[in-house]
Order: sequence, then structure tokens, then C-alpha cells
Amino acid sequence: MRKSKCHNNEAYAFIVTDMLNDFVNKGAPLEVPKARTIINNIKKEIFRARKHGIPIIYCCDTHKNNDPEFNLWPRHAVKGTEGALIIKQLKPRPEDYIVAKTSYSCFYKTSLDKLLKKLGRTHLIITGVVTNICVLYTAVDAYMRGYKLTVPKNCVAALTRIEHQFALQQMKRVFRVEIV
Repeated sequence: MRKSKCHNNEAYAFIVTDMLNDFVNKGAPLEVPKARTIINNIKKEIFRARKHGIPIIYCCDTHKNNDPEFNLWPRHAVKGTEGALIIKQLKPRPEDYIVAKTSYSCFYKTSLDKLLKKLGRTHLIITGVVTNICVLYTAVDAYMRGYKLTVPKNCVAALTRIEHQFALQQMKRVFRVEIV
């Protein structure tokens, strides 16, 4: 989101994906070290979004103890644990929305699409982790549902530079995501 992009504020929603203790903190089960470098960028964009009346929606991994995803990844973001909490630097306000998810996409078996329709939002600004996993698959699902998309590249992070760049290129070339 940039000043010039916010002319129709009613159309926008700001998505924060998986900025949780279990992804961001040092030594976390699914630590994404680069996630710590995007916190202040996301914070600035959230401030800008709030200033323009754009709703902030936090989409958060919320797993059960026996989640099948733990066959692929270490146990993380288990409902009710510290690891499943949004990092304190990006603490939601009471007017913000929190959408629990159990898979990569913020849309898969969640209330996100219904919430966006209720709010009348058609353009999503997607931030958070991991660029080539949850951010990418959320962008794909959003595109398939007809949303316009923006991804601020300094507000997303992956485990490697190559994966990060690949995901940004895929979103831009295949799904016409505006990368800013």
C-alpha cells in the first residue's frame, strides 16, 4: 500500500499472515529469521492502513495437538499456546479481525472470504510469512476468488532469498499481483 494506491479505501483490506511467536521468535519451532526484519515495515503499513480506515485482518495458524500438518512440519501454533499468539510488536487492536486457519491459505476452510464480502473489500494487501508458502497460497486463493492483490515485498519473508524471489515472481507473473 502506497499513498497513491489508497484512493478507494473502502475496497482495501490489510492481511497480516502468521506473524506468530512460533514463526518469528528466535529458536521458535518454525523460525523464519527474516521475519524479524519485516516487523517494523508491517507496523508502518498497519499505521498507514488504519489512518485510511482500512481494516486489519490477522490470519493465524491455529492447530490442534494432533494436526496432520505436524507430519510435514514441527509442532507449531497449537491453539492455546504462547507460540500461537501474534507477536507483541504487532498486537491487534479491539477493532481488528482475527481469522484462525489450519492450512497454508488464509482462505481454506476459514471465515476470511465471508468477512471480506461482509466488509465489501475487493483489494487485499498481503503481508507476513512465509512468502513462498502461506503468503503465496493465500494470494493464489484470493486471485481465484476475484480479489485484486498487492504484496509489499518488504513486508513478507521466506526462509531463503531464492524462495522469496520465486514466490514474488510467481505472484506477479501468474496472478498479476502488484508487488510494491
